Amino acid sequence: MPSPTAPTARRRRRREGAAGLWCAPLLLALVALSAGAAAQSSDAEAMRAVAKAMGADKALGWDLAGDPCSPKPWDHVSCESGRVTAIQVGGRGLTGTLAPEVRDLTALKRLEVFGNSLTGPLPSLAGLSTLEVVLVRDCNFTSIPADFFKGLTSLRAVDIDNNQFAPWTLPGDLAACGYLNNFSANTANIIGTLPEFLGAMTSLQRLSLAFNNLSGPVPASLAGVQLLQLWLNGQYGDRLNGSISFISNMTNLQQLWLQSNAFTGPLPDFTGLDSLSDLQLRDNKLTGPVPDSLVNLKSLKKLTLTNNLLQGPMPKFPRDLNADMSAASESFCLQVPGMPCDPRVSLLLEVAAGFMYPMSLAVDWKGNDPCNFAGVTCSQGNITRLNLANKGLTGSISPAIGKIGSLQLLNLANNSITGTVPEEIASLPLLTDVDLSNNNLYGKLPTFAAKNAVVKTDGNPNIGKDAPAPTSGSGGTDNNSPSGGGGSRSSGNNGGSSSSSVGVIAGSVVGAVAGLGLIAALGFYCYKRKQKPFGRVQSPHAMVIHPRHSGSDDMVKITVAGGNVNGGARASETYSQASSGSRDIHVVESGNMVISIQVLRNVTNNFSEDNILGRGGFGTVYKGELHDGTKIAVKRMEAGVMGNKGLNEFKSEIAVLTKVRHRNLVSLLGYCLDGNERILVYEYMPQGTLSEHLFEWSQHNLRPLEWKKRLSIALDVARGVEYLHSLAQQTFIHRDLKPSNILLGDDMKAKVADFGLVRLAPADGKCVSVETRLAGTFGYLAPEYAVTGRVTTKADVFSFGVILMELITGRKALDETQPEDSMHLVTWFRRMQLNKDTFRKAIDPVIDLDEETFASVSTVSELAGHCCAREPHQRPDMGHAVNVLSTLSDVWKPTDPDSDDSYGIDLDMTLPQALKKWQAFEDSSHFDGATSSFVASLDNTQTSIPTRPPGFAESFTSADGR
Repeated sequence: MPSPTAPTARRRRRREGAAGLWCAPLLLALVALSAGAAAQSSDAEAMRAVAKAMGADKALGWDLAGDPCSPKPWDHVSCESGRVTAIQVGGRGLTGTLAPEVRDLTALKRLEVFGNSLTGPLPSLAGLSTLEVVLVRDCNFTSIPADFFKGLTSLRAVDIDNNQFAPWTLPGDLAACGYLNNFSANTANIIGTLPEFLGAMTSLQRLSLAFNNLSGPVPASLAGVQLLQLWLNGQYGDRLNGSISFISNMTNLQQLWLQSNAFTGPLPDFTGLDSLSDLQLRDNKLTGPVPDSLVNLKSLKKLTLTNNLLQGPMPKFPRDLNADMSAASESFCLQVPGMPCDPRVSLLLEVAAGFMYPMSLAVDWKGNDPCNFAGVTCSQGNITRLNLANKGLTGSISPAIGKIGSLQLLNLANNSITGTVPEEIASLPLLTDVDLSNNNLYGKLPTFAAKNAVVKTDGNPNIGKDAPAPTSGSGGTDNNSPSGGGGSRSSGNNGGSSSSSVGVIAGSVVGAVAGLGLIAALGFYCYKRKQKPFGRVQSPHAMVIHPRHSGSDDMVKITVAGGNVNGGARASETYSQASSGSRDIHVVESGNMVISIQVLRNVTNNFSEDNILGRGGFGTVYKGELHDGTKIAVKRMEAGVMGNKGLNEFKSEIAVLTKVRHRNLVSLLGYCLDGNERILVYEYMPQGTLSEHLFEWSQHNLRPLEWKKRLSIALDVARGVEYLHSLAQQTFIHRDLKPSNILLGDDMKAKVADFGLVRLAPADGKCVSVETRLAGTFGYLAPEYAVTGRVTTKADVFSFGVILMELITGRKALDETQPEDSMHLVTWFRRMQLNKDTFRKAIDPVIDLDEETFASVSTVSELAGHCCAREPHQRPDMGHAVNVLSTLSDVWKPTDPDSDDSYGIDLDMTLPQALKKWQAFEDSSHFDGATSSFVASLDNTQTSIPTRPPGFAESFTSADGR
């Protein structure tokens, strides 16, 4: 049989290829169909178990032999694509139990079994990531499992009121329910204290925990949650206690029930609570006057204050306010609303204010005659003695005591008063007997006006000294650095006390691991001693600057003492004495990347003022231009500001960028050490930072970024960070991802910059945290890092999620020009995600929003939400982010699908012929080895080594940078 012609063979191969193109999707579809059928079968089995356990087959007519979704769903059951998505059987007279198989309904969105006579343990719902609503109130469930809320990342509403649970505490898994809007657990036998994580659940709007066994204070962090409704009333046992000052910041409140607890101290300022209509404070131990801000609160419709120890004048509320307030149960000076107190009583209340209106004085100081108050002595109606010893007083001494001109004796001994002694008291002309012994007073004791005054201060060890040093400190901040490439670190203060605290903490960390690493370190050191020593550069973090980087609008930076004694140093780096120079400088062994100072003088026109791109806290950045026109960025450090922090960050930049190379990481080209000169050289990024194109495009006469470009930039950043986390030889944590550290080239391809804060993670760095000094930028810090100072790769994932939110909305992570409730982007974004209409309003208006684009934005929005999950383990790896974003990017298509050649290869060639053609092609190439390596690497996700710039020092090549 004759062989087919070449064209015929090609057509056959195309048909076979076409068959392959549709066979693969068909196989995938069959696999998906099979998986879907298995899931539906699993749902049917689970629903039969659920129906049988609570008698729904008899009460509701559910057919145990049938399918709950087909041919039509069972009554009160909803299905989508053959999967059970809702069980809504509230108030149907069901008995029995709720079967644990409900957990197998992995597509379930709503579970409503409230108002039935169900008993037994409430089964775990752990892992039902699609579940949004759980309503199991008014049943007789006997316990709730510890992992009930684990993995319920879509949860929005929970109502478990009025069950017979065994005592339980609110689990930490709740903190990961980032969309939770309504949580109601009244009469649910919750014990313990209110957990701190409630303050991080910023999506909460209604929190109801009445009639439980909670105790202790309300965490101050709860004030950061903009609740509409808060019920904490009617606790049993020890009850909730402490101050209610947290109320002042909860300006969205509409209903607040705190009655029947043991709260103490004064009522807070109610200014700004313009939506509060229902306030229940009765049956507590509150003291002090009723503030005018409460009396004048126009929104208030219902108020209870009875059975406290409120002081001062009895308030006169508007007639339309339903106020429950019994004057007999309080400590008001008079029983007539609106009638002012005796001026002397008002004066003593000012004194009590310094001590935070203690309960002891509220009990003892009743009525309108101060001369009848315990501890107060009068002469002819004038207060002459104030004896408040042994009253358990806290707070500070009020200067109002200085208004009691007739005072002769003041006894405040044996309390817990702090602060200084006011000058106003010392000026009293008749005050001759003062006993301040056994308190916590400090500062210089003022000179008393009465010449014969006797002042006792025994038992105050800090009298005459400055205020006691705080238990923890923080570094300074620096907002003057250029915004590009990471030139915006908090400079801090390298003075004695700060350095000392850093040294102590760092020394402890190093000491803890020194024993384990001693043998390995000695062997490593001996080996490296045989190698050629290099001077090691230490300087501030590097940055790539462009002409617009003349200033900075970066957010406030924070630094906390502690961390690695060597800052950016890595365990794999070697140290040696510099062979020259006036100082003992350690440098990174980084290959031949040292550049002559003369070369840098030449390319910058001797560091001409005309070439300045920007100035930062650590030095000046110049534009350099090689003889062929190639531009570079040259950062020259200021010797006068080269403190430990700057040296450490510079050292870190060198250490990281000589170990990692990737097309989405900005390239360090070299560095220079010459006498006092400390210089870093980078590739030049002409389009500046993402922050300028995203937030300041109109000021710089730039075009706003279209959505596809934003998507491409996000993918570039994700690939760069993925490389740092999992594709490089070691795992690195960036710690300062933000738009001003994302730089753009002429092609608008993005690169991650600023590696001065990078930390090397352990070998399994994805799951092991590194304890370090806190650094970064407010608005981008992962909550667990900000709280504990321990950082994992998931801290970068959180920052990346914030950047995605910025790309979607065009808003900054922290924008103080916005109203307080929308100042923080992550919190505001979560609220706007709750429904489609509000989400559309949140999208940057400059984006041309057709349906295809909206679908893409919605997908990225979902990814951003997962990246910003509160718990690190709930956040995806960066590889997942790359996969999601890459599927949204434009798919490459050949321009000529019928072309006979593929990459210049004739498919009819034999393999020897093809090899011969490839070799001929390579022989004709003008690329050198290094450049060929670079070109070949352009399609490699893991690495892209830039070629050596023409005319640059022969001493460094791309091979050296590997």
